[in-house]
Order: sequence, then structure tokens, then C-alpha cells
Amino acid sequence: MRARTYVYVDAFNLYYGALKGTSHKWLDLWKLCTLLLPRNDIVSIKYFTALVSARPHDPGQPLRQQLYLRALRASGVEIVYGHFLTHIVAMPLAKRHGSRQQTVEVIKTEEKGSDVNLATHLLLDGFHDRYEVAVVISNDSDLLLPIRVVREELGKKVGLLIPYRQHPSRALVKNVDFVKKVRQGVLRVSQFPPYLEDEKGVFHKPNSW
Repeated sequence: MRARTYVYVDAFNLYYGALKGTSHKWLDLWKLCTLLLPRNDIVSIKYFTALVSARPHDPGQPLRQQLYLRALRASGVEIVYGHFLTHIVAMPLAKRHGSRQQTVEVIKTEEKGSDVNLATHLLLDGFHDRYEVAVVISNDSDLLLPIRVVREELGKKVGLLIPYRQHPSRALVKNVDFVKKVRQGVLRVSQFPPYLEDEKGVFHKPNSW
């Protein structure tokens, strides 16, 4: 029998590690996971993200994200939200030799909560024996402790799917049962069709994607 498997997706790690700047953003996570984990019974996929805001240089970003989240929900992916924290910080300017150090205030935006949310769901689902194998799509070494707890305290197997642009975290690799790369070839063949339908009607892939 194939092992009951839950998949936990670090959305921003996946995006910046494999999707940004490509034509593969309309990604069907169920298809991707089925191709990469053919021997597993994938019961649940959880996608950890935060809602983006419009930027002066890219006002359409929130709409594109909403369309993609709609596609994920229509396919049965559970979406868990963190949030963005924006604040003003002072940063040093590049200093020329012999000149006085100067600083400038910049607006810094950080995504908060997704790694904690992922770790919490990973542990909670494990404690409730909802899976035999947990698969994490991320390369974030901050997830090391919950992964170790799941393996060492709960006796579950944990796999790691790493976005292809990132060098695997040594700390994570040493503490999981298997590692696979999420490469461009599998991303290319794991796309949603251009048009999808849900309870609200028909919608389509963002034009710029």
C-alpha cells in the first residue's frame, strides 16, 4: 500500500527558488506532487502564503495572485495565510573611501508567519496521525526543528522537495528521509489548463503568465 502523505508548500520559497521569471507560474501542485511522488498516496496539499499588495511598478500583482489562489482552491489545495509586515528602516549607503558614512530610510517588506504556520501544521497533523509521510516543499533551514520532532518523536518519514535554483540546505538534508529537486522539466508539464471553472464560473490564467 502507498503511504498516506501530506505535502506542505512554502509558497515564497518555491516562487523565488523555481518560478520567478519563468512561464511556469500557473502551477498545478497536485500534478507536480503526483509526478514527483508516484509511490505515495497524496491525501492533502497545504499552501502557505501571504496576500501581496499592489506596487507602483506592478499594480496587477494582487489580481494575478488571486487568480492563482482561486485555481489552487478549485483543485483542492488548502491555503493557509500569513501576512506581510512593512516598516521603515535606516540602511547604510555604499561608502566611498575617506567619506563619511551616510544612511537612507527605506521601506522594508517582510513576509511573516508562513514558516511558523507550516511548522505548526506539520506538527499538528503528525500528532493526530494524519499522515505516514510528510513532504515539505522548501529549502528553509528554519524548519529543521519541527522536521526533527516529526521524525524522532513521532516516528514519521519526512521528504524534501527543493526548488531547483537553491543549493540544498545541509542541515535539512541530513535530517530527512529523501530529497528531490523540483526541476524545470517537471514544472513545465505540471501546469493548469489555461481556463478553469469553480463555483463562481470560468476564469483563466493571467495574461502575462
